Amino acid sequence: MNKISLKERIKQGLFLLDGAMGTQLIARGVKAGVCNDYLNIDSPDVVFDIHQAYLKAGSDAVVTNTFGANKYALARHGFSEEAARINTAGAQIARRAAGEEKYVLGDIGPSGDFLQPLGNLKPGECKEAFVVQAKALFEGGVDGFIIETMTALDELRIAIEAAKSVSSDLPVFASLAFDRAGEDFRTMMGVSIEAAVSEIISLGVDAIGFNCGTLLLDEYIELADKYVSAVRAVEQNRGTGHGARVTILAEPNAGKPELVEDQAVYNVSPEDFAAAVGKIYSAGAEIIGGCCGTEPAHIEALAKELKK
Repeated sequence: MNKISLKERIKQGLFLLDGAMGTQLIARGVKAGVCNDYLNIDSPDVVFDIHQAYLKAGSDAVVTNTFGANKYALARHGFSEEAARINTAGAQIARRAAGEEKYVLGDIGPSGDFLQPLGNLKPGECKEAFVVQAKALFEGGVDGFIIETMTALDELRIAIEAAKSVSSDLPVFASLAFDRAGEDFRTMMGVSIEAAVSEIISLGVDAIGFNCGTLLLDEYIELADKYVSAVRAVEQNRGTGHGARVTILAEPNAGKPELVEDQAVYNVSPEDFAAAVGKIYSAGAEIIGGCCGTEPAHIEALAKELKK
């Protein structure tokens, strides 16, 4: 049975993503400091098993193990020349796990460097790096792209342009990481919710939202309320099409971590996570998943909560 396109599927309501990849790699014995993305080449069965665990838990889609697979992030591990191979392999592993009925999102994370004039990264070179990544993910068989954990709008814009240049048909999801800033929320680079929403909507992506950050569960709920309000305000002001609404994405962490023996430990139970994210869904986010600290058990609890 041929599934409908991802663009059409997200218009139908609740769409459940997976949870953290890094948390599961550590749980399977992968040591801190290892290049997680290179495991697509070195230990594909481990990555495949994680994808399968999330699909069995109830995920409608899995996200490729390619968050840090751009040449700049890979260079820190000596793998900058392997970017295309790592991304294609990551997409193929996820595709094999998802089969033809579930969906695969190609994961694109930040470069880890600052664009000029704050840093030395040239916009053209940055775009080319993201194009290489997006093209390899496309060739590996993804159904769409998710650009996540961004903190700077200029880099996010470049990543979106790169993904769209590779395929005009595949949907693009864009997400920033917010932290508490007084009574409000901002990214590490000072981007407000309103500025983020206005910019991202103008770029014509298929879903916008937030993930990661350093928030408590109650703060993620508050962030969701403000984020949805900002999106609806922009839609109203710009007349985003008579009933057509921007799809909103949310991937909170399993709460705020505690430092235990130099390790970040997430103590939020699957049930508490599901209850909190249920409120985020009720606020208006329809693409839902988990970020740092979440496991298949969190996604399973979430699926039971939201798919009643």
